[in-house]
Amino acid sequence: MQEEIKEIASRVKELREISDITADEMAGRLNIDTGTYQIYEAGEADIPASILYGISNELKVDMAVLLKGEDPRMHVFTVTRKDKGISVERRKEYKYQNLAANFVHKKAEPFVVKVEPKQEGTKISMNSHPGQEFDFVLEGTLKVVIHNNEIVLEEGDSIFFDSNYPHGMAAVGGKSAKFLAIIM
Repeated sequence: MQEEIKEIASRVKELREISDITADEMAGRLNIDTGTYQIYEAGEADIPASILYGISNELKVDMAVLLKGEDPRMHVFTVTRKDKGISVERRKEYKYQNLAANFVHKKAEPFVVKVEPKQEGTKISMNSHPGQEFDFVLEGTLKVVIHNNEIVLEEGDSIFFDSNYPHGMAAVGGKSAKFLAIIM
C-alpha cells in the first residue's frame, strides 16, 4: 500500500509541475495548507479521495490517471463487477472502490464506500471538497454530520449536499455501513 501511495503522489507532483502550478497554488485551490499538500505530494500520507478528486479537477485529468497512471478508455459504457472496483483507501475511516475508473470524461465519480463503526465518543473527522455529493446507504446505518447538522440514514435512505461544507460520516449501531457515494 505504501508503494501505491508514493506512485500516486509522484503522478500528482509530475502533472502539477507539467501544468505549471506551484505547490502553494495547488494547496490554495484545494483549500488546504501548503504543508499538508506537500506531505501528500511527497507520499508521506494517504491523499483523501476528496482531495484526489479536487486535484484531478484542477489538473483537468480523470481521477483514474492519478490512481492508475493511465487514461480511461471506455466511451460508451464501463462495467465494474461486484467488489472489483479500483480500491482507493485514501482515509483510514473509509474504504473506497471507484466504480467507473475506466470511463472517459466522467461528469461524476461514483464510489462504493465502507465505513467501520467508531468507538463511543470518538470524533468524526471532517473534510470538504468542491462540488456536490450524493450518498445512498446500501447496508447498515450511517450518521452524516454536515453544517452543524447530524442526520442518521438507514438502509435505503439518501442525502444530497453541497460538499464545499465540511462533512463526515460514521457507521452507527456497532456494525459497518456501506454506501454509494457520487461526487460531482
